[in-house]
Amino acid sequence: MILPYTAGSPNDVIARFIAPHLSARLGQPFTIENRAGGGTFIGARAVMTAEPDGYTLLFSNTPTHVVAALGHSSFTYNPLNDFAPIAMVGSSALVMVIAPAVPARTVEELVTYAKANPGKLSFGFGQGTLPHLVGELFKAVTATEIVSVPYRGGAQAVTDMLGGRIDMNFGSGSTLVPLIREGRLRALAVTSPTRSPDQPQVPTMIEAGLPTMTVVTRYGILGPAATPAEIVVRLNGAVDECLRSADLAAHMARIGFAALGGSPVDFAASIASDQRKWAPIVKATGFQLE
Repeated sequence: MILPYTAGSPNDVIARFIAPHLSARLGQPFTIENRAGGGTFIGARAVMTAEPDGYTLLFSNTPTHVVAALGHSSFTYNPLNDFAPIAMVGSSALVMVIAPAVPARTVEELVTYAKANPGKLSFGFGQGTLPHLVGELFKAVTATEIVSVPYRGGAQAVTDMLGGRIDMNFGSGSTLVPLIREGRLRALAVTSPTRSPDQPQVPTMIEAGLPTMTVVTRYGILGPAATPAEIVVRLNGAVDECLRSADLAAHMARIGFAALGGSPVDFAASIASDQRKWAPIVKATGFQLE
């Protein structure tokens, strides 16, 4: 399974979690290979052009799989037609965090401070990922001037945030909640429709007056477009069997993910829905990966 993300990212965490369960279920080793870079297109292209035999798979998420296709001018692909959606594994929302040194404790206070100090705050993100676009969307809907700082992956952005070199980040609760609990980062809002059980004290973006910032990430497995239907069905069945385990679902919840499952058609519908949602946002924000 090729991950177009850096090691330690939420995608990496959930892929490495599910891989051994799939290995046990199918009697085949699942090797995780990180191929980050190019706004995820390096890993995506490797799978798109691979032999469609079921032995080279893409572990990605939507909306990132959609956004990366929309944001490139030199390399484009159709998120549905050029890949075979196989199975959704889990979902999570993003958390908006700031460095403790930033003088704000709510989204409203952050916006007020950013407007009073244009260009002073900085926002770090993994280039070409969903947090990248969500941050640009935040800047657009709040009319704030915040400096964008791209990284190879979100993990590096968090490291620099802890070191005081950047001020703001959007990321998965699976990686940020421990740092929030330790007081090393300050959570301002979550992008889920309702508050997170892990962070009941943190308001939603809806509560913060920014309903367009509601975003849920769905992680899953795709193959090359011509992957035979029988292979897709077999892999999908193995994922669903794994996720039906109450213990596995509970473990996923402890690391910040909700178990999903469902058919390949369900996964394709999720990708199509994100295409409809994010295409106008990419155009309106002028989001580009080059």
